[in-house]
Amino acid sequence: MKLTGNILNIKNKSDDRNAGIVIEVDKIEYVTYKKDGKYYQPFNLEVELEEPIVITGDQLALKPVKHLQEGEYDFDVYDREGDDFVLNENKFLSVLMMYDEEEQEHFLSSVEYTVTLPNEEFKALKEEQHKLRQSRKGPGKKKK
Repeated sequence: MKLTGNILNIKNKSDDRNAGIVIEVDKIEYVTYKKDGKYYQPFNLEVELEEPIVITGDQLALKPVKHLQEGEYDFDVYDREGDDFVLNENKFLSVLMMYDEEEQEHFLSSVEYTVTLPNEEFKALKEEQHKLRQSRKGPGKKKK
């Protein structure tokens, strides 16, 4: 994870002036909801990325959430479609900023990037990730 620019400048609406703010995300959490009895239960899969995803500030809008810890910020994520930005309700970004007293500046402490998927896509992604892990282990390296 890496932050360039001041993420605190992002307000409640997507704004082209925030294009210089860049967040590099190196882990994605995929979430789906499956019915378990009469209630839906969340299932998640965290994927470490080889190449980080780059999200620019013009793709983000601050969510007006009142019950967050100090330094925690939640953002709606917008997808670029041509020259316009369209809210993607299946994507969510949460960052935790800490303040360094000595340096007198904020720094990025953690990033959570979440994408909600339909069950079929989630199952396919989970199988794909399982096959990737198996191929990285190599032949003859079975777990006991």
